[in-house]
Amino acid sequence: MGGSAMATSTDCDMACTGNSTEACGGPNRLTLFQNGGSVPSGPVQDPGPPGWSLLGCYTDTGTRTLPVGMSTPGGSGSLTVALCTTACKNSGYTFAGLEYAGECYCGNAIANGGPAPDGFTGCNMLCNGNSSEYCGGPNRLDMYQLGAGAASSTATSAPTPPPGNPVPPVTTTSTSTVATGTGSASGLPAGWSYQGCYVDGTNGRIIANQEPDSQTNTIEACVSTCVGLGYSVSGVEYGVQCFCGNDIVNGGVLAPEDTDCNDPCAGNSKEICGGGNRISVYSHGPLQAQQAPGPQKTGLPGSWTYSGCITENTNQRVFKYQIINTNNNTATNCLTQCSNFGFGAGGMEYGEECYCGDSRDVLAAGSTVQPDASCNVPCSGNSSYFCGGGNLISYYTWTGANLQTWNYPTGNAAGQYELLVGGVCIPLLTTSSVNGKYTFVEKFGTGEPNSTGAYELDLAEINNFTALWRPMHVKTDVFCSASITMPDRVGRQINLGGWSGESTFGVRLYWPDGSPGEPSVNDWQENYEEVSLQTGRWYPSAMVMSNGSILVMGGENGSNGPPVPSLEILPKPVGGYMLYCDYLDRTDPNNLYPFLAVLPSGNIFVGYYNEARILEPVNFNTVSQLPNIPGSVNDFLAGRNYPLEGTAVLMPMYAPYTAPITIMICGGSTTGAATAVDNCVSTQPEVANPVWTLERMPSQRVMPCITALPDGTYLILNGATHGVAGFGLATGPNLNAILYNPAAPVNQRMSVMANTTVARLYHSEAILMTDGRVMVSGSDPQDDVNPEEYRVEVFIPPYRMTGLTPPSYTITNENWSYGQSIQIQVTLHQGTTSTMKISLMGAVSSTHGNSMGQRTLFPAFTCAGNTCTITAPPNNKICPPGWFQLFIVDNGNPSNAQYVRIGGDPASLGNWPNFPDFNIPGV
Repeated sequence: MGGSAMATSTDCDMACTGNSTEACGGPNRLTLFQNGGSVPSGPVQDPGPPGWSLLGCYTDTGTRTLPVGMSTPGGSGSLTVALCTTACKNSGYTFAGLEYAGECYCGNAIANGGPAPDGFTGCNMLCNGNSSEYCGGPNRLDMYQLGAGAASSTATSAPTPPPGNPVPPVTTTSTSTVATGTGSASGLPAGWSYQGCYVDGTNGRIIANQEPDSQTNTIEACVSTCVGLGYSVSGVEYGVQCFCGNDIVNGGVLAPEDTDCNDPCAGNSKEICGGGNRISVYSHGPLQAQQAPGPQKTGLPGSWTYSGCITENTNQRVFKYQIINTNNNTATNCLTQCSNFGFGAGGMEYGEECYCGDSRDVLAAGSTVQPDASCNVPCSGNSSYFCGGGNLISYYTWTGANLQTWNYPTGNAAGQYELLVGGVCIPLLTTSSVNGKYTFVEKFGTGEPNSTGAYELDLAEINNFTALWRPMHVKTDVFCSASITMPDRVGRQINLGGWSGESTFGVRLYWPDGSPGEPSVNDWQENYEEVSLQTGRWYPSAMVMSNGSILVMGGENGSNGPPVPSLEILPKPVGGYMLYCDYLDRTDPNNLYPFLAVLPSGNIFVGYYNEARILEPVNFNTVSQLPNIPGSVNDFLAGRNYPLEGTAVLMPMYAPYTAPITIMICGGSTTGAATAVDNCVSTQPEVANPVWTLERMPSQRVMPCITALPDGTYLILNGATHGVAGFGLATGPNLNAILYNPAAPVNQRMSVMANTTVARLYHSEAILMTDGRVMVSGSDPQDDVNPEEYRVEVFIPPYRMTGLTPPSYTITNENWSYGQSIQIQVTLHQGTTSTMKISLMGAVSSTHGNSMGQRTLFPAFTCAGNTCTITAPPNNKICPPGWFQLFIVDNGNPSNAQYVRIGGDPASLGNWPNFPDFNIPGV
């Protein structure tokens, strides 16, 4: 009988209109008769139809406990236990759950949650199609299992009292003292007075905070409790209930009659303590009452506009991104988060759920607009407004200027992927060599059994496959190592760390010899007994510092071993030097391959997991810690380094190099759900009070690569749309390339370029070639879906699709000092030297989204005729010592590049390591 209970007989005190000597009920009271049969029971927890068993009341927050929303005959308004269990069974599911009176969910396993800690208390909503049984509650499922054993024959009665709508204690005596009237309390604190009998529960509780029920409840006792808690409003209801707050909320209004409040107080029968859905209200000073809740339509953040109450698709969410705001969900909080991350559509559901997406999501889901009154669940952060309902979203759209504009060039303007050559290995790291060739290294056991683990690619021999790929050799496993080009006079490459055992200590050196079309003979050299890291490192990063030494940082102790939260210097100082980094220890394992860069101050930027800091370059103490790196719209803990792998670059630096340097990080992923990040963030770490600027990408991307181009733009490519880095841990190859132009306004910088047909996932690379194209290689997903990838592609940027002849130059000096004037002879075919640009592109080793050595400089120059004089960068902080590709750019069309060295070899790396089995070029 609806959860009702017996009241005192004197509550039924209204005379029948047809016979004044008989009582015909009273306010919220029925005089009940029966025909001699048994009294029907109140609502029950249905034990389950034949073959089904009731498991209990289960929690359902965050990820759905049962993943499949199921439609039932008649829709949510007709839902019963039988309809839900039958629909689940007919669809092949063995678990069924009912929630919010009208929702049915199915599954073959309980994916989240478990039995509610308060038992059946939260499963207190009557089924829309059968008011004699319960269908879950807010974030609670009545959970049933098919074939779990015979169902109990004893139905579970309604919770007593039902949460949020308790009933008064039952009194069966035939006489009772009648209360003297409402507001008759004496001894109230100064300033407190009776405000009337108010209707409760129409739109939710009208006084926010309910205190524990008391069988000694009185008006004075409740007011005293509220005063002690610092509240200015007190209310009593159902004789035993006490409520405290500071105003009347949820549109509470006075009852038609003050005598509607007619329940005696449990602790003093001469006082009135509310009634059925009626509260006797007292306040200190004037009573403030809020309007009845509805959707928030005014005072919205930014350019958000309310667009209606729309249906939620029970089989698949309308919007991709869900945020649970248990205590603070409001339109302002939800929509601000959406627009901050570039989403122009969003809404709230079930009071505490926030969703972000795009208006096209609503069309794709087939959502329909419902009456505003259908979205009637108060917001968890402000009960004055509604935040959706059961499978209903309070929907809002951004109507101001576009949050972002993505460009969609076509034809040649979109660039093009092209197969370059068939490969002989599956590289995990590639480097552009100063001899005009390209080195590939491969982890042991990846490719063919006869692989040597390292190769050099000479594209001048493109028509001679034997000469095209020169086998090289490494002695230990380079799996997940680091590489850079050293600033010594021959541009040796150094490879550091590895997978296990002595490999993790590995220091491997290669002296590039020969030239394009001229055979090379040198090979990788290593001797673990003579030259090694001070500690084993797997997934480390390396960088040339401003003083010319090599910084090696981070990693793990091989093969998923413990963290190595430290940094060290090469060549090893006398006595060694290794520094423990507590911030790497604290953020392991989500900080591997940290992002490193020398800043114009000479300090060092370190980006790791979702944090960043600046170190001074002598003792490596922290100078400052930057604000945390923003993550995903629904997960601020998303990370940017392996295994939550994103990619990072330095933005171009232009002479006279006075503008603050900018660092950009793109993509990444989240822990747990492994949702790939769909944004780039950038900051200027050395300005006062640095902040991160977020730009949404056209698609999600984990394990991306980014390549700096000689015209000052950047190509973002490779990776997956879901998952994390590692073998078999990502899905949905992202086949699209994005061109990023930092010269355009923020949020208008990305252009969606051409697609490839080759999945480039874990262990893929991208490096700038000397002809201005981008070499794309690798992919070792080991997922039984996408192949291990031998093919080498190129992405041809639009500047190489015009058919115009590239400019050219000649230079005789490849060794530059800081601030030196260098002459070149240029040949232009489109523009003039007045519109020409010159760029210096750092030698890059690419692995795991990390472009070690990347730096883009646009030096000053002057021209007289075809003779141009370049002013070399001024110092080792703007331009750390190293090798750079020199391009001239004629109306956006770059030349082929030659390598030049800037800053010499101040750390005398050319004399290291001084052992007979290592070739050293000298300083």
